[in-house]
Amino acid sequence: MFIDKVVVEVRSGKGGDGMIAFLREKCMPKGGPSGGNGGRGASIIFKAVGNINTLFNFRHNKVFIGADGEKGGTKNKYGRGADDIIINVPCGTVVYEEKNHKFIGDLSEEGQTLVVAKGGRGGRGNAAFKNDRNKCPKIAENGLPGENKRLIMELKLLADVGLVGLPNAGKSTLLSVVSNANPVIADYPFTTLEPNLGVVNVNKDSSFVMADLPGLIEGASEGKGLGLSFLRHLERCRVIIHLVSMEEESPYENYKMIQKELKSYGMGLDKRPLVVVASKVDSEESEIKFKEFKKHFKTPIIALSSLTNQGVKEIISKCQELLAKTEKFPLFTNEENPEVKVYDAYANEKPIFEIVHEKEHVFRIVGESIERTYGLINISTDEGMLRLLNYLKKIDVESALKEKGAQDGDSVWLCDFEFEYLE
Repeated sequence: MFIDKVVVEVRSGKGGDGMIAFLREKCMPKGGPSGGNGGRGASIIFKAVGNINTLFNFRHNKVFIGADGEKGGTKNKYGRGADDIIINVPCGTVVYEEKNHKFIGDLSEEGQTLVVAKGGRGGRGNAAFKNDRNKCPKIAENGLPGENKRLIMELKLLADVGLVGLPNAGKSTLLSVVSNANPVIADYPFTTLEPNLGVVNVNKDSSFVMADLPGLIEGASEGKGLGLSFLRHLERCRVIIHLVSMEEESPYENYKMIQKELKSYGMGLDKRPLVVVASKVDSEESEIKFKEFKKHFKTPIIALSSLTNQGVKEIISKCQELLAKTEKFPLFTNEENPEVKVYDAYANEKPIFEIVHEKEHVFRIVGESIERTYGLINISTDEGMLRLLNYLKKIDVESALKEKGAQDGDSVWLCDFEFEYLE
């Protein structure tokens, strides 16, 4: 079964906590701090492979969880880092975050890897905090948590040439003639329900990949029929072949309708090099329609006969000619002027923390930076608690609480830690 879009959840592993320990041996009764660092949590990594052409494997297996790193040990022993989880995906997979549709990566080449969830860093043991002023530290860091994301995976086929047209326009027949593909062929609409790929061998030194997509109908760019589901596979195509059946009542009107859908979809599909093919020119009536059809075009139109294979060589030759002078089209065009980039070090600078007045007499300290720092500090020891308090004093949390209207006795929360505000 061909599946080209799935949603998965990935959770990388937490880093191991650092150890608080002191060396106590027969010959070294006061050997000093010897707590080791925690190990790194497992990352979740996608890897593009060439022997997979669908996202079917993710239909039921949609959650991937990485192992946590081990805690640091005594005698300066580091905790073991967890093994990364490597997940094979088909070449052409594009990954987004579901929450904000943020682009993460495009795995278009075999062997290419993408870290979609980074494992948490292990915390430092007390041996790492030894210095001239504190030769016997009783403090260690917690390991950082891993990342938890819901990801959209889209497969966009790696084809050089894409076949478009109305249902039953002869796309599958053409693909079966020019390549090694064996698509389902029948004389009824929507025979093709999923994309088919075939390799077209021009000569011993040259070839290209052709994709047969399910037939489009009016409104395909808005989700009607099968069009919206498969138009994404045209995004990588450098050349488009538009097949128009001469057995239809109004071939030119059908041509205009399909071109309109390509333009409405966007991604510059209507501006790609185009080969217009008049298919099913097999009868006197279709010959008459073909003569009328080509009057609307200034460039030559290729006539294709499924009975005699007329036009097949011309199609291959034209595609080869266009591919030779057409570069790959970018999938993403967010920057209007990519050559000019202005970097502002403070443009995206976020405050270390913010004070939220949740309800009467209850305040909460929030912010990515302060929450990350809190996650590192082990407050189960007196020195750890002192380190947290010194940090809150350093960034002047007290003044921010006072500005928000905090009064004596009010509760203040930082993640899962609660303390009382005192003026």
